[in-house]
Amino acid sequence: MERAKNDFTDIPEVEGMGLYVVQTLTGQEKRAQTYLANQCEAAELGGSIGVVILPLETVVDVKDKKKTKKEVKFFPGYLFVQAKLYGPDPARPRREKLNVDVWRFITNAPGIIGFLGGDHPHPLSAREIGDLGDQAKGAEGKARVKIDYKIGEMVLITDGAFKGSEGPIDMVDPDRGKLNVTVTVFGRPTPVELEHWQVERKVADTAGALG
Repeated sequence: MERAKNDFTDIPEVEGMGLYVVQTLTGQEKRAQTYLANQCEAAELGGSIGVVILPLETVVDVKDKKKTKKEVKFFPGYLFVQAKLYGPDPARPRREKLNVDVWRFITNAPGIIGFLGGDHPHPLSAREIGDLGDQAKGAEGKARVKIDYKIGEMVLITDGAFKGSEGPIDMVDPDRGKLNVTVTVFGRPTPVELEHWQVERKVADTAGALG
């Protein structure tokens, strides 16, 4: 079974297994996924660990008007781990108890902080898993543009009819790769819509302070 996955499609149904949300250290998602997927057999937990999902999406990065595509994490800082985290409790037939070996294997893995839900995590429902899958599917074929600007930031327009003008950013639309910037036209503030590559950050003039 291919344990490491990057989407929510074709998750195998295994009796007793649920899909849990696990929090990771920033930038350690892939390391944690690889460890859990590859080491569960060595830990003799292959029957208790299923797929380990690190959802990815495609982002378009534009530099010097050149587009490059790369895959980035859809939910940074999180993994989705299919596991038999609970099992029958012989002492209390109507209740379940924590599978300590599985718990320790996951929580002690490199890069893992712990389960979302703390000491009593609950598996995602079928509806929640479906919603996550729908979100990921909605991003397919719609490469998101990486826009490293924030509302209120001052920018200089470098291309188009308003080239040379400057103003603050009023709106950032990463899905369309566009920005709204307010510039002064005939003495009046006017909002204009621009492609994200048509602006650059306004560098503060420090000449006076240095002088």
